[in-house]
Amino acid sequence: MESFELALRLGAPALESDVWVTADGWAVLDHDGLVGRRPRRRPISECLRSELPAHIPTLDELYELIGDRIDLSLDVKDAGAASATIACARVHTAESRLWLCHPERDVVSDWRLLSADVHLVESTRLAKMIGGPELHVARSTEAGIDVINMHHSDWTGGLIATVHRFGLLAFGWDAQFERILDELLDSGIDAVYSDHVDRMCASLSRI
Repeated sequence: MESFELALRLGAPALESDVWVTADGWAVLDHDGLVGRRPRRRPISECLRSELPAHIPTLDELYELIGDRIDLSLDVKDAGAASATIACARVHTAESRLWLCHPERDVVSDWRLLSADVHLVESTRLAKMIGGPELHVARSTEAGIDVINMHHSDWTGGLIATVHRFGLLAFGWDAQFERILDELLDSGIDAVYSDHVDRMCASLSRI
């Protein structure tokens, strides 16, 4: 929770994390989804919330901090966590500010049945766009996807324009340096993911 609080103090306009679901149905935030020491590490999905270490917060605890005033992007590492995640956002009236990311388009598109307001983000790579970017983006649009999210090195101004032409947003991840951040923003990217809030805010201030 301290890292989220620090990001907000530094001026981050949104937050990002990875979400998993516990055996008793709690949506929790953690990077690798494993707890305990080797060689007896256990998946979060096999643990009760009460068995998790204190440094792993629940999504509910994060929403108690941010309410519905901050956009939140969550990489859904365990596809089964989507239902608990959306239910938690609904309790905090924050569905419209929730962005759910997953690499499989069909998995993401199914989440529309769980919420009409949540934003669906397909995290992919240019090399995986069989048939070319335009065909891929067209099919993602048909599937109800809202955002194409790719590594910053995959994006060009022309590709961003293609995504926009289909009514989707373009997000870029792993944007760690100001030069990269500036190039993405100059190209028309809609959002970036960065570990460096200060660099991100500096680039935003130059738009």
